[in-house]
Amino acid sequence: MLALVREKYSGPIDVRFGPPLAAEHLASEDGITVHHDTLRRWMLAAGLWSRARKRSPHRTRRERKAHFGELVQLDGSFHLWYEARAPRGCLMNLVDDATGRTLARLGAEETIWAAAEVLRRWIETYGVPLALYTDWKNVYVREPNAEEQATGTVPLTQFGRMCAALGIQIIAASSPQAKGRVERNHGTHQDRLVKKLRRLGIADATAANAFLETTYLPEHNTRFAQAPASAEDFHRRTPSRVALDRAFQLEETRVLSNDWVIRYDTRYFQVARQSHQAPAKSTVLVRENAAGAIEIRYREHLMRWREIPAPPPKPTPAAVAARPPARTGVPARRRPSGDHPWARGYDERQQRAIALGRGE
Repeated sequence: MLALVREKYSGPIDVRFGPPLAAEHLASEDGITVHHDTLRRWMLAAGLWSRARKRSPHRTRRERKAHFGELVQLDGSFHLWYEARAPRGCLMNLVDDATGRTLARLGAEETIWAAAEVLRRWIETYGVPLALYTDWKNVYVREPNAEEQATGTVPLTQFGRMCAALGIQIIAASSPQAKGRVERNHGTHQDRLVKKLRRLGIADATAANAFLETTYLPEHNTRFAQAPASAEDFHRRTPSRVALDRAFQLEETRVLSNDWVIRYDTRYFQVARQSHQAPAKSTVLVRENAAGAIEIRYREHLMRWREIPAPPPKPTPAAVAARPPARTGVPARRRPSGDHPWARGYDERQQRAIALGRGE
């Protein structure tokens, strides 16, 4: 058995399997059942395991919430999940505070759509939680602008607006330690998940997420999740697919120009003229879903539109000043030069007139 451990599960400190993980793979891959404590003693004696437990500074832990769905922690973990096989990725991780139950998805970045995707999967699986515990990244929360400060309006990011539409409160943690459960969960995944992905040769998010959904997360939750202090589930009923589609959209307001054109990001949309609906200079709502589909509404009326090319850029003041004057149909008057015969004759007449006036 130890020869098998040395061959398949040993190596440098950042590569080797710990006794619990090695025991799992001995059972699942090699058909050998051994308790991880027993395997630890054998590995220590054989020099295959020597890592001492790292002792972190003592902190008073916040008590877990009593109910499943009362508070769910959300965070992204950037890591070399595929080691040298692919670039760094981001694991979007949801952890229930009461039970430690986990749902996660691998992607490239911690974006609005990455957060929305993992939250939607949680809702479709368990229902709508009461609150999310996040950090202060601008994906989740933001500072109020001057108008919001003056009116006392709560500032919302796009993700915050999605949560508000579903009745989910966002609570921003004061420090990484405050959301310690999801942070410790990251550490577990950075050890166990990385090694399992290596064993399977997985090097892309599609294959990794299929493995997470079908194998890794069910095994992880069976092993690490615990029963809540209270049996009452605080999740609310999962909304319909149509309601979720509507909630998980970007929303921006725009003003119709005089020619019924709006600009959205770098795109221009010509709205069909519908006199019984939005007049020019009206404010319309632009919605965009995760697939990039656009809809434009005025007072909940769906507007027809088509995308048009961007208008040519306006000339700068310097370019306007340097532009030659426009030619007209009337030729400009030209004054003769001083030595022109016409000009010389005119000057002589002027001099004679002056002399006569003086009586010379």
